[in-house]
Formats: sequence, structure tokens, C-alpha cells
Amino acid sequence: MEKIKYLILGAGPSGLTLAHRLKERGETSFLLLEKEEEAGGLCRCVCVDGSPLDLGGGHFLDVRRPEVTSFLFQFMPKEEWSLFERDSRIWMSGREISHPLEANIWQFDLQEQVAYLTSIAKAGCNLDQPMPERFVEWITWKLGKRVADHYMIPYNQKMFADELDELGTYWLEKLPNVNFEETLLSCLTHKPYGTQPGHASFYYPRKHGYGEVWLRMAEALSPKVIYGAEVVMLDCENRRVKTRTGELFEAETVITTVPWQSFEQIVGMPEQIKALISSLKSNAIEIRYVPKRLDTAAQWIYEPDLCLPWHRILVRHNFCLGSRGYWLETRKERTDLFKDAALKLPGVSEYANEKRYTCDLGITNTGQEEEYHYLNSYAYPLNTVGKPEIMAKLLAFCRTRQIYGLGRWGEHCHYNSDVVVDLAMRLADRIIHV
Repeated sequence: MEKIKYLILGAGPSGLTLAHRLKERGETSFLLLEKEEEAGGLCRCVCVDGSPLDLGGGHFLDVRRPEVTSFLFQFMPKEEWSLFERDSRIWMSGREISHPLEANIWQFDLQEQVAYLTSIAKAGCNLDQPMPERFVEWITWKLGKRVADHYMIPYNQKMFADELDELGTYWLEKLPNVNFEETLLSCLTHKPYGTQPGHASFYYPRKHGYGEVWLRMAEALSPKVIYGAEVVMLDCENRRVKTRTGELFEAETVITTVPWQSFEQIVGMPEQIKALISSLKSNAIEIRYVPKRLDTAAQWIYEPDLCLPWHRILVRHNFCLGSRGYWLETRKERTDLFKDAALKLPGVSEYANEKRYTCDLGITNTGQEEEYHYLNSYAYPLNTVGKPEIMAKLLAFCRTRQIYGLGRWGEHCHYNSDVVVDLAMRLADRIIHV
């Protein structure tokens, strides 16, 4: 059994950042165990059709945390990145409307603008009604029935879950905040008002995919990253882990960045807390590459139409220089609809063609164009009702055993990569002084 001071489970952005922060502080007794054969987690890339494709869906480096960008520029210098202003859109009413919808209603025809404004004016938040606790009711309360029915409810149903009321409302601060007065101003002045969404400005590598920076970070840690080491057992009392191949590791401190549900056995944890872990929910997302160009300047497009399987389109050639094509992101439970859309639902293929989102919709392409699809078994933690209380109990218990959850999966929270880098740096600074 190998004994180590700091054992890090997972070599994604949070695990790699924490390891480098420990190294910066002079610590040498640490080790990372990674299930895959390369580092990067959800930010890994593969080369498809001559250019990088992000396996975990669209990932970009937000500019809002200068300490994070400065940290990452140590491994991939700033001159190797391109800076973009976000251009994200929603396909509605036969046109692309800029995101967020409530700040860009002015892009609709006048009659539709009036209908949306009337609906928003009647939203509960504008009538001083108390904020509801259920997700669907909150969407209508915040944005009005028309925005809820035409966009927010179908889109979130496609992306997260068929039963939206399993989701809480505590996480909705992630949404851009636009009030009625700002919506009205945008319609009168034909420009958006309100807070900007995440990634309003972002970096993407000039010659690589987003996975490149994490590969370089892992290389700089060699040989302290062990690949093909899937952890299946966590012993909380002795801070030991076992891999699928039977290797045992013991540490003074364990930091886990992997999904709690992925442990096949957890030893030394009360049954009631293990039961809480089993109630955590997440979803799986398939990405599917389409070797065609889209006639749009947007980097990504949201698709609320329930007849079409995918919920988001990443237009690769608008942020990955020198590339072509785009990829579709689809929740696992909806991937079967690709074949249905092409073969069973009359008019859907033609409808997709009208939108310029032409693709083979699951039909095998026998030509020379390259196709690719990949399923992320763990893509998004779901912000279900009661999840904050579950994680508070779980993480509090683990901290008493010198075990820490970190990042999107260790904390079971829908964090972006810049956020987990920041969290990892802060956690490393804390535990190295414990």
C-alpha cells in the first residue's frame, strides 16, 4: 500500500489546480489518480475532422477571475488564446434571437414584443407576489408565462429532466437578471439591458481545444498522475482508496473531485449519509459532431423545440480557428429521438433543414465526411430540491475525516471551469495549513 500526504481523486481542472497549488506551496507528497488515460475530465478534447472537439460539450475560459486566468496562463501563455465576446442565441419563431431572451425581445416582430411585454408585466415578481419554491412556478413568476412556455420550460426539460419540479430554485442566480423596466428599455432602444450572462467574454485556445491547458498542467506534474486508476472504494476511517485493479493508496488527506455516486463501496460512513448520496441526481449528455458549416455568427445556439433531440448547438468554426462543423448536445434519454426525427416524425427533417441545422440525424453516413459522437456519463449535477442540505451533511462528515469534496462533482454543483480553479486554489491554501 502506497502512503501519501495528499491523495487527489480525479485529474480534471479542480484536481490539477489543487495539485499545482500544493506544489507552489512547497508540498511534494501528493498523488493524483485518474480513471481515464489522459487528464482534463469534462474539458478533454479529441481531434475530429482535423480540429479539436470538446468531449464534455462547450467549455470556455471566462475572463471574470483574473487570478484564475493568470494561474492558467503559466501553462498556456496568453498569446496562445483568442479572446471572444459571447454571441449566444436562441432559435425561436423561425429566427435566431440573442440570449438572454428577456433582454432581446426587441428582436421579435412588434406584435410579438407586445405579447411578451404584457406577459412579463403580469409575472408574479412584478406584482409583489411571494417567490415560489418549485422550479416551474418560479420560472413563470420571474419571467412571465410566455417566456416560460416558449423557451425556459421546454429548454430546461430537454437539458436537465422531464420532471422539472424535481429541481430547486436556489441555483437560479446563475441566470442573467433582467427586470421588466430593463426589458421595456431594450424594446424601446433596440439594445439589451440587465446583467450579462456567464462567459460574456471568454478565451479559447488558438491552435488547440480547451483540453490542451489541462494536458500541459498534467505533464508538468509527471510522474505524480497515475492514469487508468478508477477508484471504486473509499475508506473514510483510514483514508484509503482502492482502484478497480486492486491497488491500495492511503493518505493523511483525501480530496475527491469525482462523482460520489461513482464509488462502488464507501467504508466507515453512516448508512444515513450513504443513503443521501444515493439520492443525488445527475444527467448524461451525448455530443454529436456534424461536418457542416452553419450560416451564423453565434458560438452556440439554444434549441427549445421539443421535436428536436438536442438542446444546444456549439458552432465550432466560430470559436475554434481554422475548423469547420458543429456539434449537438443531447441528454442521454433523448438520443433515441435522432432516429425518430429522421424516420418517424413527418416534417421534422425538413423543419431542421429550414433552420440550417442540417445533419444526418442518426443515419449512418457512408461518404467521406467524418462523424463522431461521445456520451458523457456524468455531465451535469442536477440541482434537485434538498441537494444543498444533502451536500452540507455529506461534506461536513467527510471533513471530520480529513476528506474533502472539490469541484463540480466533489461538491455536486454545476460549476464552470474557472470557478473550480478558484475553489481549488483556495482549498489548497486552507488544507496545507491544517
